[in-house]
Amino acid sequence: MKVRQASFALRVVRRRSGDAAIVYRRSLNRSHQERLTKVSGISPLQFVAGAPLLRAAVRAIAGNSAKLEPGPFHPLDADWGARVACYATVAAGLRNPERMSRAAANFQRADGAEAAWWFGLMSNSHRKRALRALRILVEAVK
Repeated sequence: MKVRQASFALRVVRRRSGDAAIVYRRSLNRSHQERLTKVSGISPLQFVAGAPLLRAAVRAIAGNSAKLEPGPFHPLDADWGARVACYATVAAGLRNPERMSRAAANFQRADGAEAAWWFGLMSNSHRKRALRALRILVEAVK
C-alpha cells in the first residue's frame, strides 16, 4: 500500500530527546482535495512506551522487515490507523510510561472498528468525556 491509498499515515521524526512521531489522517480540504491532516503528535516518551503498537501497525502493511525509522511517511490502513490515532490522542498529556505502555498494549489487541468508533467520538463536541472514558477503559489512568 502506498501513502496515497492509505487512510492514515505515521511519520517518525528525530528530535534531540529521541525519536517521536506524528499521526496523520486523510481528509478533504475546502476545495475537496484529499490531504493528510495532522491528528496528533507522539512525544519521545510516548513513542518508547507505544513502540510495540507502532511497530505492529507499520508491519501490518509493509511486512515484517519494516522498521520505524525517521524519514518518509509509513502508510497505515483504517484499522491500524484508528488504533494508533486513538493511542496518540489518549497518551497526549500523560506522564506515566507504564500507563502509556498499558494503553498501547490494549489498543494493539483492540478491534479496529471499535477504535474507529472511539476516534470518531473523540472528534465530536463531547471530546473531553469520550477521552476520559477511553483513558479509563485502556488503563491509561486510574
